[in-house]
Amino acid sequence: MTSTPRDQSGEPNPLHTLTLDELRRRTSMKWRTHPADVLPLWVAEMDVPLARPVVRAVTEAMELGDTGYPFGTAYAEALAAFAGKRWGWDDLAVERTAIVPDVMLGVVEMLRLVTDPGDPVIVNPPVYPPFYAFVTHMDRRVVEAPLDPGLRIDLGVLEETFRRAVAGGGRAAYLLCSPHNPTGTVHTADELAAVAALAERHGVRVVADEIHAPVVTAPDARFVPYLSVPGAERGLALMSASKGWNLAGLKAALALAGPGAAADLARMPEEVGHGPSHIGVLAHTAALRDGTVWLDAVLAGIDENRRLLTELLAERLPGVVHRPGEATYLAWLDCRALDLGDDPAEVFLDRGRVALSSGLPFGRGGAGHVRLNLATSPEVLTEAVGRMAAALR
Repeated sequence: MTSTPRDQSGEPNPLHTLTLDELRRRTSMKWRTHPADVLPLWVAEMDVPLARPVVRAVTEAMELGDTGYPFGTAYAEALAAFAGKRWGWDDLAVERTAIVPDVMLGVVEMLRLVTDPGDPVIVNPPVYPPFYAFVTHMDRRVVEAPLDPGLRIDLGVLEETFRRAVAGGGRAAYLLCSPHNPTGTVHTADELAAVAALAERHGVRVVADEIHAPVVTAPDARFVPYLSVPGAERGLALMSASKGWNLAGLKAALALAGPGAAADLARMPEEVGHGPSHIGVLAHTAALRDGTVWLDAVLAGIDENRRLLTELLAERLPGVVHRPGEATYLAWLDCRALDLGDDPAEVFLDRGRVALSSGLPFGRGGAGHVRLNLATSPEVLTEAVGRMAAALR
């Protein structure tokens, strides 16, 4: 595996490009959910212009009228090439991939393949809230195996949870978030190999949400694809260019199967592949194939913002506990010492006019916490922390 490269290309930092006035012209969820006097640092959208190769691919498709149904394996081939160069993973088999509408809908389809209604799906709270909503909506039971105090997978707790999940003889799945949202933790190869061994021992199927895989920002951290570790042959994974290149509105993702899960993936209904946007597939393919210089500039900017946030919190909000993450552009802030109750995000919004994600929907361990989106300009980040501090006066 190779370390995440630091930007040395001279590419301008995309987080420095757009003004607040320009951003407020956007009509997406981040910018339209709250009134104009609120600084939105909540939902996972980045305050960046798109990478030029992505804009070019979409523009050319529109000019050609190439707006039909998705076809072919170019997206998977681009991901395989990216994975080989970025993570040293040369075993991504294009023939064991399938296009799905997006990562969470792909998660649902993968869980349908390996579990039945009423079966348990294990998650590691605090964790991405849609894990709860989507799993529950598909008539499976969410079972929590909380992270340890250091915000890493607790293998002892996980094994006991696996054991209980299959005790009745039914099927069970483990929905792994890698890198972990909201903590920014990058699971190591040893941790993932241990997860695979536990899953095989107890007959639990692993479905890995790896949407944040391209967004590893710490210079010494390395993303490890779950399907690359020993023992993960029966695993399934979901990947996308969505988070790395800010393409949430251009729907497309890939489902990947280990060699022991190929037959499972082959049972996925054919109509699922009709859900992705053809334009989305083209955009994601261009991002993975030609957008790495832009990505490295973004990662360098996020890393700078993470250091800036640490400094700002120490100066303005010393009661907030922040363990800087190694990946994602999200920061998980422990505000319990501020005595703001279970939902400090509500206080920061009402009194400070800063929108953060409440920790409560992230499950056990979320009370008293907020999630902050770092993918903005240093000026907006500085203003937001200043407003948060003023909200405590």
